[in-house]
Amino acid sequence: MAGRCLLYYITDRSQFAGDESSRRRALLAKVAEAVRAGIDFIQLREKDLTTRQLEDLARESANLINELRAENQGLRTRLLINSRIDIALAVGADGVHLRSDDTTPSIARSVWEQARAHDSQLRAREPVIGVSCHSAADVQRAEKGGADFAVFAPVFEKKDAPQVHPQGLSALRGACEAKIPVLALGGITLQNAASCVEAGAAGIAAIRLFQENKIEAVVRALRGL
Repeated sequence: MAGRCLLYYITDRSQFAGDESSRRRALLAKVAEAVRAGIDFIQLREKDLTTRQLEDLARESANLINELRAENQGLRTRLLINSRIDIALAVGADGVHLRSDDTTPSIARSVWEQARAHDSQLRAREPVIGVSCHSAADVQRAEKGGADFAVFAPVFEKKDAPQVHPQGLSALRGACEAKIPVLALGGITLQNAASCVEAGAAGIAAIRLFQENKIEAVVRALRGL
């Protein structure tokens, strides 16, 4: 996974204008845009939805991504569901993103493997497991637990959460000493993304950077780092 800036789009439909139906349509349009632009991972992170609502949106997203993959086999975007292993399995997502206080990656992988053993349609699919981390120790635990990658946050101050203390590039550099890829999250812009990569990050994760801009242009800029 080294040698190429990994890009991770985290969804937040609440940032789109309009009613719930409009926001869902806007989100799915962004998902399609991200897939076509070559984003590596999309995390569906709509924490305010009920289980049924999240499953419905996750299934729409998974079906959309599968349709785009069928049209263009060169597309490689993988869909991860925030925290909910059950929903990820139910809709045919590619994996799950675990919160820092969730179950361990090894347990999540075991649950996935048990499901694969009872469902032939799942047998060919290994889950992708990412973990949210807020310290170098968190990243080390994620690595030991069998995570595929860690998302370290917040690196920079976030406009919508000025009360949250940023970790800074020094802390990111320490976190990136782990053997698994570490993606930088929190206040990431086109102007400061390069400093994250220079600090050792394998890529960047963001919400606004992707949702508020043309993703193709963002990808082109970041892949040039």
